[in-house]
Amino acid sequence: QVQLVESEGGLVQPGGSLRLSCAASGYTFSSFWAFWVRQAPGKGLEWVSTITTNGGTYYADSVKGRFTISRDNAKNTLYLQMNSLKSDDTAVYYCVKERIYSYDYWGQGTQVTVSS
Repeated sequence: QVQLVESEGGLVQPGGSLRLSCAASGYTFSSFWAFWVRQAPGKGLEWVSTITTNGGTYYADSVKGRFTISRDNAKNTLYLQMNSLKSDDTAVYYCVKERIYSYDYWGQGTQVTVSS
């Protein structure tokens, strides 16, 4: 069955960095796009980034220039490198498998808290 397991998030000071990873299994990882989606406290879901099967990347304006999505198809792993973190980046982050350009399976989510 499809499984997406995010790495542990954590508490980071403003301006700091953190890398999230997401281990995928149960499907051909390299054949599907992948997304990072987040949910801040008391808010709805917010798309963060997309990576296509050939490595094309897209970012929300709120994270452009600070976050980098990448994938290692040999390791079936998705990454999100987050730099220059702000308090507004505090959220639960989810990795999501694509199906027909839409959200399909979701990871369990990992908490990222940006605070001094």
